[in-house]
Amino acid sequence: MKLLHIDASALGAHSVSRGLTQAIVSEFVSHHPGTEVTYRDLHAAPLAHWGLPAGENDPNAAEAEKVMEEFLAADVVVIGAPMYNFSITSSLKAWIDRIAVAGKTFSYTANGPQGLAGGKRVIVASSRGGIYSAGPAAGMDFQEPYLRAVFGFLGVTDIEFVRAEGVAMGDEHKAQALETATAGIGGLLRKAA
Repeated sequence: MKLLHIDASALGAHSVSRGLTQAIVSEFVSHHPGTEVTYRDLHAAPLAHWGLPAGENDPNAAEAEKVMEEFLAADVVVIGAPMYNFSITSSLKAWIDRIAVAGKTFSYTANGPQGLAGGKRVIVASSRGGIYSAGPAAGMDFQEPYLRAVFGFLGVTDIEFVRAEGVAMGDEHKAQALETATAGIGGLLRKAA
């Protein structure tokens, strides 16, 4: 089994999403010995933002191809997605732009678009300073709906979220959010992979 581990937070050791992805990957590997893990840190080694389609003279073509190969080869993708300004980080968006490629991960048919990257399991570790899954701020959550939509467009139907919400609302709230998120990891891994 191949697992692709993606981190996108700019906060380094202070990142909640990085801690969650590490916990998810560690648990997953302990439950599935022999799992091959590929790691990509989108903040430490950012991808060029998408411009023109990759071609012979594109200096980013080789890296874009490697990103695509990592995604296509993965059975499980674990993504650290901190919420920045109600959405995802620009580094995660640059990665998504490199994997959302017509003819590779989706195609247009007479019946509309068809995802070509099905059969993968995507687990998103989402960290949020406030509460966006319910309540008055729910309408400002452009992170989770976007990720569900884009991976669904690519054909991924098995997408799950581990959320740590309210991490900027005080130490006690942060500790409770982390405890709840961490407790949810075990349930994800008990689910058939």
